[in-house]
Amino acid sequence: MDIVLRATFMFAAIFVLLRLLGKRELAEMTPFEVVLLVVMGDLVQQGVTHSDYSVTGATLAICTFGFWSLVLNWVSYTWPRAERLLDGEPEVVVRNGELRHKMMRRNRLTRSEVESEMRHAGIAHIADVQWAILESDGKISFIEKEHRDVSERSANQADKGPR
Repeated sequence: MDIVLRATFMFAAIFVLLRLLGKRELAEMTPFEVVLLVVMGDLVQQGVTHSDYSVTGATLAICTFGFWSLVLNWVSYTWPRAERLLDGEPEVVVRNGELRHKMMRRNRLTRSEVESEMRHAGIAHIADVQWAILESDGKISFIEKEHRDVSERSANQADKGPR
């Protein structure tokens, strides 16, 4: 029972730590951060099993982590308010071609990171972005501005019609 309690405590500590780290850091980890997570895993194992090197102790610890992960997934699926708390909410970082510096600072995003993601999405200029939304999984979604008005599109479609 001691292992289950320690595993529960460590699960909660890791969950809070990862939420504090923010969305962006988890989506695009550097090699150092990957190594850090591996080291954290070893430290967690030592803290959970406390010199218990048995297969039973390791199985109990893993099952406890799995149990709490399933519980949190079920809670966020069942209650929308809990989902916002546990998983976070998408946030607008660009509106009408303008960076929202407060949201970027809050999520520890730099202009160059947003521009890099824009290039991956095939967008050349920030002025072409209607909305850029930092999703709860750390990815940025872009919605481009409409460059032509409705009358221009109608005229172009009429030109391409049957002759």
